[in-house]
Amino acid sequence: METVYDYLKKCGTYFLATEEGDQPRVRPFGTINIFEDKLYIQTGKVKDVSKQMLTNPKVEISAFDGGTWIRIQAIMVEDDRLEAKQSMLAAYPSLQEMYSADDDNTQVLYLKDVVATISSFADEAKVIEF
Repeated sequence: METVYDYLKKCGTYFLATEEGDQPRVRPFGTINIFEDKLYIQTGKVKDVSKQMLTNPKVEISAFDGGTWIRIQAIMVEDDRLEAKQSMLAAYPSLQEMYSADDDNTQVLYLKDVVATISSFADEAKVIEF
């Protein structure tokens, strides 16, 4: 899990794919946090991406660091606990201008049943599961 966290942190921006009906939806994300031995992301409940993940929690994440890329398959699980939200907002203080741990909009979700593959054109792919 730490390898996946470190990779996404190093990239800064990764791309999260969801589904809306029969249409894939992809958008950039930047939050990644470890809380209670789980990998978390953050969004707002008012956003379409939140509704898409609640309807179909299967997602894929992709990022590129200039030489290798990562593809992550996961199931997103909402964690509505105040402590989980506080941990994310503490890790990303700039979010506190838009979100609060006790508002009705802040949403944190953790990745479950993760299969992450780090690939390059030069080396054998590395698969990480958790």
